[in-house]
Amino acid sequence: MSKYTIGLDYGSDSVRSLIVNTENGEEIASVVFEYPRWKAGKYCDAPNNQFRQHPLDYLEGLEYTIVEALKQAPAGVAENVVGISVDTTGSTPVAVNGEGTPLALTKGFEENPNAMFVLWKDHTAVKEAEEINVLSKKWEIDFTKYEGGIYSSEWFWAKLLHVIRADESVYKSAYSWVEHCDWVSAVLTGGTNPLTLKRSRCAAGHKAMWHEAFGGLPSEKFLTELDPKLSGLRERLFKETYTCDIAAGTLSPEWAVKLGLSTDVVIGVGAFDAHLGAVGAQIGPYHLSKVMGTSTCDMLIAPMEEVGEKLVQGICGQVDGSIVPGMLGLEAGQSAFGDIYAWFRRIVEWPLKNILADSELIDETTKQKLIAETSGKVIVKLSEDAAKLPIGDSGIVALDWMNGRRTPDANQALKGAIMGLNLGSDAPRIFRALVEATAFGAKAINDRFISEGIRIDGVIALGGVAKKSPLVMQIMADVLNVPIKVARSEQACALGTAMAAAVAAGVYDNIGQAQEKMGGGFEIEYQPIPENVEKYKLVYLQYKRFGELVENIK
Repeated sequence: MSKYTIGLDYGSDSVRSLIVNTENGEEIASVVFEYPRWKAGKYCDAPNNQFRQHPLDYLEGLEYTIVEALKQAPAGVAENVVGISVDTTGSTPVAVNGEGTPLALTKGFEENPNAMFVLWKDHTAVKEAEEINVLSKKWEIDFTKYEGGIYSSEWFWAKLLHVIRADESVYKSAYSWVEHCDWVSAVLTGGTNPLTLKRSRCAAGHKAMWHEAFGGLPSEKFLTELDPKLSGLRERLFKETYTCDIAAGTLSPEWAVKLGLSTDVVIGVGAFDAHLGAVGAQIGPYHLSKVMGTSTCDMLIAPMEEVGEKLVQGICGQVDGSIVPGMLGLEAGQSAFGDIYAWFRRIVEWPLKNILADSELIDETTKQKLIAETSGKVIVKLSEDAAKLPIGDSGIVALDWMNGRRTPDANQALKGAIMGLNLGSDAPRIFRALVEATAFGAKAINDRFISEGIRIDGVIALGGVAKKSPLVMQIMADVLNVPIKVARSEQACALGTAMAAAVAAGVYDNIGQAQEKMGGGFEIEYQPIPENVEKYKLVYLQYKRFGELVENIK
């Protein structure tokens, strides 16, 4: 029979397991598990930018999705699964004890958000990120130089520093810290010892200031100067990192029993979802892979011999082998994308949820059906009407900084804004301005790569927005003035993770071979419309001037 791998894809709201045939990339079965504690809103404080996730959500989802996917698969598939790899959001670190167990799974910390995984979009560490940036610019070595020159509150060191300052009990009990993608892989192998588990090059290089030129992580002297509480932690973290084509180990007896798989199954080293999504979308040199979901993550690969020594300012790092081993991986992205559309939908839905829901004019069943039907059509109808509006006609310009700015030039303290409103500004006009703002934010990223000497030959799009919104995709193509191909696979991140598992398990020699055999190709290509390209050049200038104004408001 064919050999199969499983891509385990941890997103912000849920985890998915995808079983893939390594011979041809056929997606055999897929199951999704929504995190129950996260869905209930536990451990988060959105007004204060706190977003935490309980490790039990991850463990329960791991077991459920793989077991259920195997039940859906044809007979004989389970016996021929040869590899499992993991992708997760990031940076999403957690404090662990000496055995590598997250503190939230230990007595006394079960309900403590500081003992849980700090989700990528948690922005409680803005102050700590700024301290890292200030110290780095004064230090003999700028440890942020391979991180785009600006450290973000979304990343490893800022987050752990904030937590240990805010919670003395976590500070005293934390032996080490582990990224989500590293921890799940380690759990599957049974080797969670934080001193020996294999750490992801992708996570460490892009988020933890790890680089071979530094001998690994930032120096002990730098860290203790940043805060004495960091003293000694460096030695309890890691020196070596590994790319996604490397095996982390094999499936432990405990998890083999739980999942109904063999202990011969190889577990690959983990990586971040967007990076493996780029692999699944068959990224090639100088093509930008855009994961377009709640936020965006923009991935680009280039040959080391061509750009290896070139530093790109204001991005989320450049790391040898972080996406495709042997290639330089460069990361950028927007802190909010689909989240902006969802925010506007919630505003439009306010009367439904707060007035119609309390109405006594109709029965409860009809009321709930009406609310559900209307909510489900809001974005669709807004998109239809927005598509009919001439470019620049409304005079409305928006900034896509509702969740801060990730790149270019990270600044999580920034806020979104809208200008040019008048009494004729209706919902479709505002919605179109928000869509254009997200496209302008994407263009600012492309412009930065190009201005720093990294060309972009084309764009590959994946994720929910790319699949569902022709309006967003056409505006994006017009603003960027490049063709955009949409990956055919509905689950490019999980597919890319399954490709990595196939290489780690020895089915293929390298990622390129796995992409060629397992890739799903593309379903549609959006071409820029020359007339629209010219019109958007003018609106983009307004966006840039508006951004300068807002950024300089003190």
